[in-house]
Amino acid sequence: QVQLVESGGGSVQAGGSLTLVCTASGSISSRNVMGWYRQAPGRERQLVAAIFTGGVTNYADFVQGRFTISREYGDTTVYLRMNALKPEDTAVYYCNYRPLRDASDYWGQGTQVTVSS
Repeated sequence: QVQLVESGGGSVQAGGSLTLVCTASGSISSRNVMGWYRQAPGRERQLVAAIFTGGVTNYADFVQGRFTISREYGDTTVYLRMNALKPEDTAVYYCNYRPLRDASDYWGQGTQVTVSS
């Protein structure tokens, strides 16, 4: 079993920055991918960024170079540094964990990000 706890959400003006933090605990696989997804009202949940153990990353097209995902503390803590935020980035952001050798999928409770114009 894996537990994910997110923090770092909040309200900022357009052009501002936030850093989201996700800490994973429990039975963590030595090979996994962790990432951030977001869901706006009335929209499907979508990938923002993901990072594998070993450091390979994947970003959604809408990131446009503004965000950086990283991990540390034995790959159990994942950060999403978001710069140049836009109102359309407003959503609930969810941390995700997926071991590579299993079909398991784990989610955090979500943290609200609100960007005002």
